[in-house]
Amino acid sequence: MPEQQSYLSQVLPHPAVTLSVEHGARRDVLQDETVVVTGVPTRRFEVNVHGEGSVFGIKFRPGGFTAMFGTPANVLRDHTVPAAGLVPHRVHQALARLEPTLQLTEWTAQVDQVLATIVPRSNLEYESLLNIIQSMLNDPTVVRIGQLEQRQGIGRRTLQRMFSHYVGVSPKWVLSRYRIHDVVTALDNGYDGLLTELAVNAGWYDQSHFIRDFSTLIGTTPSDYRNEVQARRR
Repeated sequence: MPEQQSYLSQVLPHPAVTLSVEHGARRDVLQDETVVVTGVPTRRFEVNVHGEGSVFGIKFRPGGFTAMFGTPANVLRDHTVPAAGLVPHRVHQALARLEPTLQLTEWTAQVDQVLATIVPRSNLEYESLLNIIQSMLNDPTVVRIGQLEQRQGIGRRTLQRMFSHYVGVSPKWVLSRYRIHDVVTALDNGYDGLLTELAVNAGWYDQSHFIRDFSTLIGTTPSDYRNEVQARRR
């Protein structure tokens, strides 16, 4: 990006840890570090990006970073930290040596090659976690943690411990994010019914709570978001 230009980068909360290689202007907290790890962000935040540089990010599926490298995800939540010490030294060095002038296809191929050298150990607990997350993601009728406990045959404390360790946030937090994503999809597809009904179907019975959660994630209220969608369709 040319030196004189800048733009506002918005990051929306998602239950994923990211490993990235960043060249150019450094974030203050990272100094000269090129390879960094960003934990799950629990709130939307904005960064004014300026100067010249490049970023290549590897976004792990929920729990994937911890399953592969061992670092508990809860210590990374809402933080960006140097990757040194969190990933194997050979992986860190290989990523740090990648040149910012590479084409995207070359970046992808070389990063895939580096990560393919890591063979995660068999982890039945993580596989169980993935099944739970798939149920959250793919079944919009799941709106309560109690439903997951009954369907998966797992206790609440065990569920909370698994999510804290692998994902870095609570199962309730992840479930509410996915259901708000469903609400956004419905609005994007032209839903014009009552917003209260849409909220109830997604698991919110308190309208003020729904509006607050939606605004925290999306940056605007549900009604304003729908107005924006409708204006774009005209």
